[in-house]
Amino acid sequence: MFRPLAWTKTFAISFSSIFAVTVVPVLMLMFIRGRRLRPESANPITRVCQALYLPVIRWCLRHRWLTIGANVVFLAATLPLATRIGSQFMPPLYEGSSLYMPTALPGISITSAAALLQTQDRIIRTFPEVESVFGTVGRSNSATDNAPLDMFDTTIMLRPREQWRRGMTYDRLITEMDSRLQFPGLSNVWTMPVENRLDMELTGIKTPVGLKIQGPRLEEIQRIGGELEEVLKPVRGTRGVFAERVSQGLYIDVDVDRTAAARYGLTAGDVQRAVESGIGGANIATTVEGRQRYGINVRYLEDYRANPARLRQVLLATPAGAQIPLGEVARVIIHRGPTMVRDEDGQLTGYVYVDTSDADYGGYVARAQRAIDRQLRLPSGFTLKWSGEYEFQLRARRRLSYILPIVFGVIFLLLYLLFDSAAEALVLLLPCLYAMTGGLLLQYLMGFNFSVAVWVGYIALFGIAVETGVVMVIYLEEALERRLMSQALSPAAIEAASIEGAVQRLRPKLMTVAVVMLSLAPILWSSGIGSDVMKPIAAPIVGGMVTSTVHVLILVPVFFAMMQERRLRRG
Repeated sequence: MFRPLAWTKTFAISFSSIFAVTVVPVLMLMFIRGRRLRPESANPITRVCQALYLPVIRWCLRHRWLTIGANVVFLAATLPLATRIGSQFMPPLYEGSSLYMPTALPGISITSAAALLQTQDRIIRTFPEVESVFGTVGRSNSATDNAPLDMFDTTIMLRPREQWRRGMTYDRLITEMDSRLQFPGLSNVWTMPVENRLDMELTGIKTPVGLKIQGPRLEEIQRIGGELEEVLKPVRGTRGVFAERVSQGLYIDVDVDRTAAARYGLTAGDVQRAVESGIGGANIATTVEGRQRYGINVRYLEDYRANPARLRQVLLATPAGAQIPLGEVARVIIHRGPTMVRDEDGQLTGYVYVDTSDADYGGYVARAQRAIDRQLRLPSGFTLKWSGEYEFQLRARRRLSYILPIVFGVIFLLLYLLFDSAAEALVLLLPCLYAMTGGLLLQYLMGFNFSVAVWVGYIALFGIAVETGVVMVIYLEEALERRLMSQALSPAAIEAASIEGAVQRLRPKLMTVAVVMLSLAPILWSSGIGSDVMKPIAAPIVGGMVTSTVHVLILVPVFFAMMQERRLRRG
């Protein structure tokens, strides 16, 4: 998800830059040529903005350290918001449907599973927000879907939001459904179809947050999973937790007594073939219907193979023509064994699925890890690993840890090449810091967690903030050069040039900011499918443009005047 967003932004900026330096000058010659342009002072909106801005910039230039101190205090009060905002990989994308995936204990029969599935579907269908329900249990004959019989899969198609009950939200609807679907022995998991398929294909975990227990023994993995269930249930944000019973499968073993079988003239192979054909079934013929071929399979009725006591009464034919029960030559017992053997990174693995009601996956994992560290002691040779969508979040965080320094390094290099001054380049990087404060404020107020989408918005915001600062510095330098042509340089001349460059060319700066904010404002008000991802991108940009504009209009002229006066003192 990160790469498509980043590449889209890169191509958009590249083509817009090419358009600006090639097509725009031609259009200006075609449509502006021969017309008299109105000065900025003739624009009533510009006059009002300049009248409001002029006394502010004058006061700030006369009280520079007080202005800088107030902005530093604002910065110090706002940046700690970053520690109070949660984190996740991507914002949850509302797909218009939901996926209910409860898990039962191993050993459930197909009859019980089908009855339970029908009961679940009837309960879900009673909600007025539900359009249709389709549930499956077990797996198909395809080897690509290795779902066990104890895993249910119910797709819930929802009606359009306009037809929902007043005040109903998706999270509230899931909470109501979850409270109605509490069955003994079942652990509920709620997700969305597309999101679930991606999570299971990439990590194997069907929930956004999960744990992988790895070690050399399945029995110990199951014991650790059971302890993790007890540890994680009280953690705030846990809606459900289920550890796989990796060694709790039920198996029927037929242990042949070779000595007893030999007394009847039977071999171990004879007994096993009889068990295989009578219980598992054997193809005795093939029927032909047109171009189709169907095998005829014969085995005992279910009543004769429903339990070990019945199986012991299965009759075997001896070479002498007699028929003896299976229990005379074999022991039929039930024992527990692996339900499914998983191997990852060369180690046996068991999954723990965690269904959380908290979208702040980073905060939930931090709380859960503290609880695990306090209450769980892992034996030697066993490890725990957080997985699911949280695993993608860790990868994105590592990638951003070197992408952001590269972004700031490239911006600084370009600014240094443009102005040939490291001081001016650093001053123009400050709008990025102040832009982030506004982004954090709006992000916190709208309840968006840190995610890849949010950081894409911040990276775009940093570029726009620096661009606005460059426009301001260029106008300030032009005003200073005009002063140098008519009078000697002095602190008063520098201050007058700073006021002229900031006030007289106010309209281009305000237009740059207004265009960005007005173009993104509809995204913040949208509510359709896809808005869940676009809003976190737009929120940092809209909020950051407000604070970065204040910084550019006030602090950049102040810093510019201080740097020029410092150069004047140095001669």
